[in-house]
Amino acid sequence: MVPFSHVSEVGLRKVTRNGEMAKMLNFLSCGDCKSSSDWKDRFKENSAKMQSGSLLEVAEVLKALVAIQSHKSLSFREKKMLDRARNMLVAELATSRGVDEPEAAVILAKALGVQLAIPRAVVSATRPFVPPRPGAREYFAASLLP
Repeated sequence: MVPFSHVSEVGLRKVTRNGEMAKMLNFLSCGDCKSSSDWKDRFKENSAKMQSGSLLEVAEVLKALVAIQSHKSLSFREKKMLDRARNMLVAELATSRGVDEPEAAVILAKALGVQLAIPRAVVSATRPFVPPRPGAREYFAASLLP
């Protein structure tokens, strides 16, 4: 628990409204993102965006890393950052829309245009989970699974 008088000092903010969530989902589905070709520079830029707390900047990090992951492998640090960005957006989306996190992950995956980023809990409820073939490009969203 944080006293209300210390909220701004700690860095807490109000839950994002649905209008801002719609902007974020729209950006994920059709926005442009630029990133450096050197992974060290890209990591530094993405770290600054993640620390800003801006939902759109976190969405930009997620979109850029998913796009990069579709054609080459990410470094270990970038994979961790991808997971953190995904978890931040899923938690914010779930809280803002009043849905559970697996459903929020499906909404996020649809916005990204990722077909197989359905949480294991949702998949196992409908059919047994079949792991993707190693190295298959169409499974680049495997890191989006919880």
